[in-house]
Parts: sequence; structure tokens; C-alpha cells
Amino acid sequence: MAEEELPAVLILDIGGTHGVLEDLAALLKKHFRVITMKEFLGNKEEMRKKIQSVFVFEGRPTIDRELLESLPNLKVVGNSGVGVDHLDLKMISSFGVKVTNTPHAVADPTADIGMALMLASARRLVEGNVFLNFLGPSYFFGIPRFCYNRDDLSESIFGM
Repeated sequence: MAEEELPAVLILDIGGTHGVLEDLAALLKKHFRVITMKEFLGNKEEMRKKIQSVFVFEGRPTIDRELLESLPNLKVVGNSGVGVDHLDLKMISSFGVKVTNTPHAVADPTADIGMALMLASARRLVEGNVFLNFLGPSYFFGIPRFCYNRDDLSESIFGM
């Protein structure tokens, strides 16, 4: 499909502080004609009818009434995150636009981080790290280096 035949998606930007990650932008470009907000604002009259979707990455671009009114062929707002609390669903649906998100995309990493934080808290790892910095480089989490600096860690409980 030629780029002109692909449906157009509006994004804030590619890269930078708040833009879509470059790898993700490359994936979007396989399926959409990607239009950045700067391109859209620079040529609103020509671009407004081509855009059929808006991809919201890290809460940007902001979906407000003014943007929705300027996109007559908008069909869907795709949110890259789990929640849609930052979107006014009632207002968006009043324009006949659907909203999508990825509800289970980060369930496993969230559980992993939760477990890691509980273990770090139970084992006082932050305090151990502070203690390490106090003792200097000859200690690791308060353990003298000679206790674990071995060729065969399988003999040591530290290896677990």
C-alpha cells in the first residue's frame, strides 16, 4: 500500500521527551501514515480530513473538544497505557469516536515490581545499600568481600 492509501494516525511527536518511542513509531508507520502534531498544526486544512485515529502516548496529545471538532473523520483514539482516566470518555463518544487501551499490557511487570518492592522492604535492602556506601568498596550489602569473593558460588548461600 502506498503511504497516501494508508489511514492516517495523529501522534504528538516521534522521540524527544514526550514523543512516541522511535521503535513504536516504526511499527505505526507499517500500518498508518503517521502525522505529528506539528505537521497537523502546520497544515490543518489538508490534514484534518485524512486523520482517522489519534495515538495517545503517555497522555499526549491531549484529547479535547477543540481537537475532536477539527478532525471530522476521526474514528478511534488509541491509548498506549492501561487506564483511560485522563480521557473524557463521555465527550469523546459524543463525537462517535471509540476509545481503546491495553488493559493487560503491564500486568506481569507490575506484579514483578510489587514483589521486588515487598522483598526489598522485608530484607531492608535500601538500608543495606546505605550501609554499603558507608563502609566503602570492601563490603557488599554489609558483607565483607572475602565472604563471597569465590570462584565457586555454589558453595555459598550468597549464590542463592
